[in-house]
Amino acid sequence: MGQDTVRRTPVLPPGGQIRRLALTGTAGPVGRARDFSRKALTDWEWLPGRTEEQQAVAEDVLLLVSELVTNACLHAGGPTELALRCTGERLRVEVSDLSPQQPHPRTPHQAARPGGHGLHIVTRLAEVWGSAPSERGKTVWLEVRAAR
Repeated sequence: MGQDTVRRTPVLPPGGQIRRLALTGTAGPVGRARDFSRKALTDWEWLPGRTEEQQAVAEDVLLLVSELVTNACLHAGGPTELALRCTGERLRVEVSDLSPQQPHPRTPHQAARPGGHGLHIVTRLAEVWGSAPSERGKTVWLEVRAAR
């Protein structure tokens, strides 16, 4: 690739790439998860976005990572792992914790009150989200489509 050539699609192996960050017992898990995610998004050429839409989607991903990790801190004893699964079409974010309690949005949602907005933000910004039990708790996941 020459100096003046700009790559238009991320260079990912067939099937995409997975990056994992252990978060058990770490200080500042939200900041660590955001920094880790920012580095991955930069490597995958989601950041900086070439268009306003691409930049907005990447910034939404960073907010979504923060929300999932914060929820694990507040409601599940802390996160154990962050996994990012990227393909050319989408990004899947997974946050695991040791609690078997499945997440649910606070209802009724009261936008004027502090707190209780995390899963409402996730519902609004992610294409789809959910949770699945695991051997040692659960994994909360979401997916975001890559901006073109």
